[in-house]
Amino acid sequence: MEHLPDEHSKRFIAVLNKKVEAGKLLNALGHMTAGLTGGSGRAEEMCFLQYEDKDGGKHPNISHFPFIVLKAENSHKIRKVREEAIARGIPFTDFTSTMTVGTSQEQQDATKATPEEELEYYGICLFGETPVLREFTGKFSLFQ
Repeated sequence: MEHLPDEHSKRFIAVLNKKVEAGKLLNALGHMTAGLTGGSGRAEEMCFLQYEDKDGGKHPNISHFPFIVLKAENSHKIRKVREEAIARGIPFTDFTSTMTVGTSQEQQDATKATPEEELEYYGICLFGETPVLREFTGKFSLFQ
């Protein structure tokens, strides 16, 4: 087996708005995860592994690092996480209610027409050093 970094050194964290219905949250989580992994330019750092079962079946691209899903009481709490990620230069993606209706162009237009303070955040997904992320996400509970 190849040498792997300490699996507790980094992590993915998603913080989801508990006021949003489960189906919408799962959609948001999928979009955020795809955006973070595909758009951050950090695929190597995210340490994706290739699993193989006994029959030779491939199970590709599972990160070595944990993916923790937390819940926020409301959109404002997610906004604060986003502000902290920006201030610290931590890669993230977020998802808002403006991203749920119509075509991608209509969603972009709706987002552009909405002041940030009025956006309803469904969630945010981050990747970074575990101790740094814990500093501002440690107060959230696991999403269950």
